[in-house]
Amino acid sequence: MRLLLARWAGPLAVRAAGFIIVMCCALAALLGVLVHVSVTDQTVGQARDLALSRLADATRAYEAGDTLLPSAGVDPEGLPDSLRTLAASGRRGTMVSRHRGRPTMWAAGPVQGHRALAVEIDYSQQSGTIAGLDTSILWSSALAIGATVLVGVFAVSRVTRRLHGTARVARRISAGDLDARVDDPRTKDPGRPQDEVAAVAAALDSMASSLQGKLLSEQRFTADVAHELRTPLTGLHAAAELLPPGRPTELVRDRVAALRTLTEDLLEISRLDSGRERLEADAEELGALAERVVRGSGTDTEVRVVRDALVETDRRRLERVLGNLVANAHKHGAAPVRLTVHGPVVTVRDHGDGYPEYLVAHGPQRFRTEGGAKGHGLGLTIAVGQAEVLGARLSFRNAVDGGAVATLVLPVASPQTP
Repeated sequence: MRLLLARWAGPLAVRAAGFIIVMCCALAALLGVLVHVSVTDQTVGQARDLALSRLADATRAYEAGDTLLPSAGVDPEGLPDSLRTLAASGRRGTMVSRHRGRPTMWAAGPVQGHRALAVEIDYSQQSGTIAGLDTSILWSSALAIGATVLVGVFAVSRVTRRLHGTARVARRISAGDLDARVDDPRTKDPGRPQDEVAAVAAALDSMASSLQGKLLSEQRFTADVAHELRTPLTGLHAAAELLPPGRPTELVRDRVAALRTLTEDLLEISRLDSGRERLEADAEELGALAERVVRGSGTDTEVRVVRDALVETDRRRLERVLGNLVANAHKHGAAPVRLTVHGPVVTVRDHGDGYPEYLVAHGPQRFRTEGGAKGHGLGLTIAVGQAEVLGARLSFRNAVDGGAVATLVLPVASPQTP
């Protein structure tokens, strides 16, 4: 039962149902006991009064020497011993016991010779009435508890479903889907009562809208700045090419080239953030593509193809990812740098000091570097963004024996891919 409720309504509804059941059982037990005690006292009181009345009649008849009724007698068979002792001591009393297979109400009092004069009354009807009442209390309590639990679980499950929907939207927002909204109907109709769940949904929607607006504004600002820098940088680059040869000219050209690279990286990041990038997938031999990237990088990188694979990917984007990983290994790591292809998995390993702890734990962050390292932290950020566009998984870790390890897992091409 608990498992069925958990699957249907969730843990909160199960706890609410358990609380409702406990409270209903306690209330039903309390009311049942009160009704049972009240009716039993009333029924036993009426039977006791009748028995004592007949005992008084029998006592007068006995003292007058008249014949006693069949239900009366002196020291009759079946009279409970405790009641016989009470009568022998000179007092009167009543007691219910079973006699001849049926409930019997006894009333006994003293007579001459320390004997007991007793009368018996059939108590079967009253006992049946009390038993029937107890059965009715049990059935009505069970029905009331069942109905209350169903109504309570239904009401709580409506709240939990709304809470689960709000949690799903929150998870989508945290995963990057800033268009996700709860859109609770109660928040759109001011005439409807606003409960706590509606307030949470409205706050979440408001937060998502505000966050989306700020991120879009930031993305537009980055893209606008990078785009506006392109024109003066192009002119600056042309002017630098006209400078006479010399050390100052080399320094100017180097800084202009670095500034152009930074501008292009910012534009690429803004495109990745906006989600406008579209994949142009094709089947590629991963080993050959990796060797081509290393040759184009002009670095002393060892390429090891353990097992080649045909992957379905966008060649330009994959070359960008691998090129950034190789460049980062040479810039921030130490030789030897090795690129290994093992099926659809590509590993880039260097033998430097390894990645910073924040990068291993949370991934690369823009414009953040450690220990005075040169760069803007955009290369790995772009690699992660392009890997997401490719549908690949890029992870970072540090080797046990030292060095940084970047692992790229690519989707394998389907057999139908030409």
